[in-house]
Amino acid sequence: MRLSKKTNFDTSYTQNRELSWLKFNTRVLDESLDENVPLYERMKFVEIFSSNLDEFFMVRVGSLCDMERMQPDITDNKSLMTPREQLDTIYASCQGLYRKREKVFHWLEDLLADNGVVHCSMESLDEDRRKYLERYFMEQILPVLSPQIIDMHHPFPQLRSKGLYVAALLKYKRKVTLGLIPLPPSLQRYALLPGNGIEYVLLEEIISWFVYKIYPAYPIIEKAVFSITRNADINPDDEEVEFGESYLEQMRKALKKRRSMFPVRLEIQCDGDSLVAPYLRRRLGLEKKQVYVTTAPLTLEYFYGLEDNFTQEEKKQLCYLPWHPVSLSERFGEDVSMMAEIRRRDVLLSYPYDDFGIFLSLIKEAVHDPEVISLKITVYRIGKGHVKLMSYMILAAEMGKDVTVLLELKARFDEENNMGWVDSLKEAGCHILYGFDSYKVHAKVCLITSRHEGELDYITYIGTGNFNAKTAALYTDVALLTSDERIGRDAVLFFRNMGISNLDGSYGQLLVAPVNFKSRIVELIRKEAGKAQRGEDSRIVLKMNSLTDRQLIDELVQAGRAGVRIDMIIRGICCLIPEIPGSTENIRVRSIVGRFLEHARIFVFGADEDAEMLISSADWMTRNTENRVEVACPIHDKALRKRLWDMLELQLRDTEKARRLGSDGVYHHVEKAGEEALCVQEYFMEHAKEGAFNSSR
Repeated sequence: MRLSKKTNFDTSYTQNRELSWLKFNTRVLDESLDENVPLYERMKFVEIFSSNLDEFFMVRVGSLCDMERMQPDITDNKSLMTPREQLDTIYASCQGLYRKREKVFHWLEDLLADNGVVHCSMESLDEDRRKYLERYFMEQILPVLSPQIIDMHHPFPQLRSKGLYVAALLKYKRKVTLGLIPLPPSLQRYALLPGNGIEYVLLEEIISWFVYKIYPAYPIIEKAVFSITRNADINPDDEEVEFGESYLEQMRKALKKRRSMFPVRLEIQCDGDSLVAPYLRRRLGLEKKQVYVTTAPLTLEYFYGLEDNFTQEEKKQLCYLPWHPVSLSERFGEDVSMMAEIRRRDVLLSYPYDDFGIFLSLIKEAVHDPEVISLKITVYRIGKGHVKLMSYMILAAEMGKDVTVLLELKARFDEENNMGWVDSLKEAGCHILYGFDSYKVHAKVCLITSRHEGELDYITYIGTGNFNAKTAALYTDVALLTSDERIGRDAVLFFRNMGISNLDGSYGQLLVAPVNFKSRIVELIRKEAGKAQRGEDSRIVLKMNSLTDRQLIDELVQAGRAGVRIDMIIRGICCLIPEIPGSTENIRVRSIVGRFLEHARIFVFGADEDAEMLISSADWMTRNTENRVEVACPIHDKALRKRLWDMLELQLRDTEKARRLGSDGVYHHVEKAGEEALCVQEYFMEHAKEGAFNSSR
């Protein structure tokens, strides 16, 4: 929410959203310094930090740039900073982050080199190896390059956002011109050198070294690798719609527009001051503060591919040991019917400790069950390469079942993946819904309806994460599978409302944003505050990714001041500053960053066995509570409630991967205070096969 400076907000216990995010991403980079993390995995945290920062510039910085042009005097409601003030602070903060990233990267590269994974520079190679790379360049690289120079007949090209380019300043008829060479995405990013061990040179380094062969007629003044980042904060609902145009066509137009939006950042990889930087900055219309110069590679996604070349011994030494989640048979036994199991009692799945294949087995069983008459599902990020779930939906429709797929086409950076399924689903006879104008459907709901023993029977899946096999192996999420008729009827109503574009609705069990989610959360917070004022036991425990909603922040602060003990496990952005004496001293916040990305949203209101316990798709951000369709679901089963309590309490005791957010707004190491060291993710992996975090038999 953006408000003018005339609005009176207490900013003594809040911090700016963007600066909070930068502190969180610094936490990610700090994970690469942890010597308890395998060396190769530590470099992955540098890559995660880098890709996080890329998206931050594309979306958040892009949005602030738009805001600065349209509403320069608007301020945020946590720090009262204008867009320009926020941008200036971001640009300055990121200069320091680039220096830290560069230092950490080179340090880890030296350690990897000591362990046989060597990134070689062209200068360090002997003559034989240079000749090998020269042949590789001439035969494999040069034929697919598309170099150009910039002059009257060769205009400055449309640069791809986050594409890598080799730039060369060339002497040309007593003038200086620019040569540009885009790195083809089809080429592998590195070349392995012959011999024992793993020694490699990056593609951009090979091209830079042999750039004289690309421009033989021009003396070369300077070379550098660069990349630009474009604003990607598009809103398809803001685009002009032609008469008769489908929403799918509108989305395709919006995605095409993203490729040509204005740049917000220029990154240069070179040693020392760059002559290329000011030339590009002028051509791109960027300020000097938007230029970042580094000696580290600009993108590090190539690092994931290096593992394919490791020996088994190197993998044991440098990588995490493989994790194999608990399978269907390990959890429930051989030849189990998941539908019968869920009808008998509620089931809780905890990813990545449980295999996503358990859910897929349920869907497969439903497809082939003659009693099942319909399947309905919301899809936000289906992901690349994962076809089983959508294939089951297609098969169900072809077998005559009623299938509805709510496919959110506005899932940022997954739009094209999701659109790729539209034709196949339609041809099979599935009903396709695209959600709402101005509202993303972020809820994670699947409903299986059967005619069982003469009655309609519902099996409902409510989750905190996407129906995506890849992320289910990397993100920690929870999902409820229940045959509770009350929840099933709410799910029926939910899908009916989605089908008729009705944001209203009266739900008995589910909390649905933007209908009743926020108002119900406010009621629950105030209920605990009332208990505290009456001297009764009260407590709030919250786990989520981000907290930015100003109203909910204020409600939590008031509850804390009333005496409610509030513990929050917030991985990312937290605009509430805890532990301020006389203000937020009853509120504790911790962030856990580890091998898996903490992604579950779990809300508990109460200190006893009657506490209200919810799982949800929604973070407490205004975009989720007011501008998205989200779902939260109560947990009624006593065994599952205990397991969720146990999970939360263990996370509140983590001493290895947890950091405490202090009253200074900075993350601090958790003091062990004599307690036994605990890494909660490792604990969950060790105990997963015991069924410790699933419903008991």
